[in-house]
Amino acid sequence: MTPTRRRTLHALGAAGTWGALGPLALPAPAHAAGGPQVLRLISRSETAFDPQRANDVPSLAILAHLFEPLYGYDPLARPVRMRPRTAAGMPEVSDDFRTWTVRLQPGIRFIDDPVFGGRPRELTAEDIVYTYKRFADPATKSPHWSTIEQNGISGLAALRREALEKKAPFDYARPIPGLQAIDRHTVRFQLDVARPRFAQLLADTATGAVAREVIEHWGEASGEHPVGTGPFRLGAWRRASRIVLERNPLWRDVRYHAEPAEGDEEGRRIAEALEGRRLPMVDRVEIAIIDEGQPTWLAFLNGEADVVSLPDEFLQAAVPGGQLAPHLARRGVQAHALPLPATYYTMFNMEHPLVGGYTPEKVALRRAIGLAIDVDREIRLLRHGAGMTAQSPVAVHLSGFEPGFRCEMGDYDPARARALLDLYGWRDRDGDGWREQPDGQPLMLEMATQPTQETRRYDELMKRDMAAIGLRIQFTPALWPVQYKAARAGKLMLWSTMGRAGSPDGLNGLQRYDAAASGGINLSRFDRPEMQAAIARLLALPDGPERDAVFREAKRLAAVWMPYKLRTHPVQMSLTQPWVAGYRPPLFRYNWYEYVDVRR
Repeated sequence: MTPTRRRTLHALGAAGTWGALGPLALPAPAHAAGGPQVLRLISRSETAFDPQRANDVPSLAILAHLFEPLYGYDPLARPVRMRPRTAAGMPEVSDDFRTWTVRLQPGIRFIDDPVFGGRPRELTAEDIVYTYKRFADPATKSPHWSTIEQNGISGLAALRREALEKKAPFDYARPIPGLQAIDRHTVRFQLDVARPRFAQLLADTATGAVAREVIEHWGEASGEHPVGTGPFRLGAWRRASRIVLERNPLWRDVRYHAEPAEGDEEGRRIAEALEGRRLPMVDRVEIAIIDEGQPTWLAFLNGEADVVSLPDEFLQAAVPGGQLAPHLARRGVQAHALPLPATYYTMFNMEHPLVGGYTPEKVALRRAIGLAIDVDREIRLLRHGAGMTAQSPVAVHLSGFEPGFRCEMGDYDPARARALLDLYGWRDRDGDGWREQPDGQPLMLEMATQPTQETRRYDELMKRDMAAIGLRIQFTPALWPVQYKAARAGKLMLWSTMGRAGSPDGLNGLQRYDAAASGGINLSRFDRPEMQAAIARLLALPDGPERDAVFREAKRLAAVWMPYKLRTHPVQMSLTQPWVAGYRPPLFRYNWYEYVDVRR
């Protein structure tokens, strides 16, 4: 690989560059004379609001404010620091990391709902037990089940197997040793094996507590009627158009407190300005669903959005050369760059007759496609420098991430791609310039895509890269939720999307290689015993050199079999209006609406 092809994090997202660009002082806008304080945001299309069923970032971002897991993260700490959310304190852990006891804060209430018959409904240990059992219920079809199963909650997988084998309803009433309500406010998790990082699961947005009577009342429509204990409740929802969250009047008395790292001056100023404020500080959150970049950018410029994740195509207009544009700086706008613990990737359906399978010629096809994708050009032209080439499934900020790690996953080498195709029989037999399959049948790649201008630009580069090695490709557009559903069902050949880690463990990025997660986060349906063995070891080992070595082996396997072409770890550039105080881009938490103030 030539020196110009060695990928490093571009200046805009240099490692550790997560602070604001431009003025660092907190804005001091005039307080409005009465009326609700409204935070106005823009998001991409959501699916539904059921924490155990949703796995897309737009839906999780809303769910994190409606439902609450046992733990969360400090809003300012870097590196991240866990802290109690509905729990009364940090978990009590046995020496062998197999028994975890959590005590709940008494008096936490679900929002009022007709299902409760007009009576207050307190969050109890039984709700936590029910929530975790829901992951195992086959009827839930949770994309998170494989993650829960890996943690080895004693008796939970057996309960699921019984429901599947007998084709009977899941038995929620049956006690299991792994999930015990010791008393009204104490829950105990018993694991079959040591899980040193189990606490991270207890902070995952997907584990937000639900009430059994609500789920049973609404059934399949539970995602349209969210009832949680979070700082907000759903006020209005027009699918793929508009979402309104309202302050939860029953939320307990929670005050702003944060502990920024020593030397974090911006964090210190935020913490001092907001310390002790009752949360949430805004009364209402209005979210417009916009999938296109240009209207997103214009909405922010016109003051119609308070915080926005800047579309890549407008990066140079807003932050040319890594500096906030003068016209924005004069307005008091702030820019925040954050290298995301996320990976943008192209999945291959490993069960598809053309691109799937584990025979040498199929592996050669996938690796050739990977080598032909010019990720560096993608970062320069489409991301405008806001990203780094993905060398492995372990993204920046995660344990197991190595800045200097390089492998074929990050290579761009169309000559080697053409040689691989020639060697394994993917040749142009009729001289028309396009390759055929080894058996002489026509070869046409089919890629699912979205009907947006941004996606079309990526498709154009993909078409160019495939043509350079003699492969034809056609694109089938549909809205993201539609493509996601089809991908989970194994109906797509190729699709590009992004996954984001929900906790600091590098194993997050390898979950999509777990055979047990097929139909869930493992969209490719990849299944290899050597990867399963590596994942099992990573789950059990404590952090340290031995675990780092296993991470390196797993990264090598990801490149060898290529069920996903990992493309970039993107850098998110967020812009905030001058009347927004307290914003810091979150790393592993989605709940941040309650931590900001808006005073127009």
